[in-house]
Amino acid sequence: MWTMDAEAAAGEFAELFGRAYRRFYRRVPVDQYRLTAESIAVLQHLVDAGPVTIAEAAAHLHRSQSAMSEMVDRLERRDLVARVADQRDRRRTLVWLTETGHEALGEAQQVLSTTRLRQAFTALDDDERNGLVDALRRLIETPAHRQGHEQDRSEQA
Repeated sequence: MWTMDAEAAAGEFAELFGRAYRRFYRRVPVDQYRLTAESIAVLQHLVDAGPVTIAEAAAHLHRSQSAMSEMVDRLERRDLVARVADQRDRRRTLVWLTETGHEALGEAQQVLSTTRLRQAFTALDDDERNGLVDALRRLIETPAHRQGHEQDRSEQA
């Protein structure tokens, strides 16, 4: 078995990842939820932060409270979010994802076709499948990925 240093491995992985992405990309003719990037950001913030007030969501997403309220109204009409009373303070109303909202966000974030991947994974034996998934999981969970945003900016310079 041959070895390569971290720089060579990173370059090889980046090239292979691009090829894998193009091969297994989920090609969906019509997104049934038709979420905008801004809607996805709101739904993702709710997942990350839990139920929040409109003012809290507006502050986090750098929007005016009126703009956030309008967006929540649109998402609520589509049954993607719901307004709920705060159990600790009945004067406050919180915004939270509905089951449909969770489903829509999951669909919007799924970029790879599990059907195409399953077909490819059947060509691998158990050890190869387990090794590939385990290695990818370890790569994603490595502390280095948390530092990546600062390094990405330096690569763009």
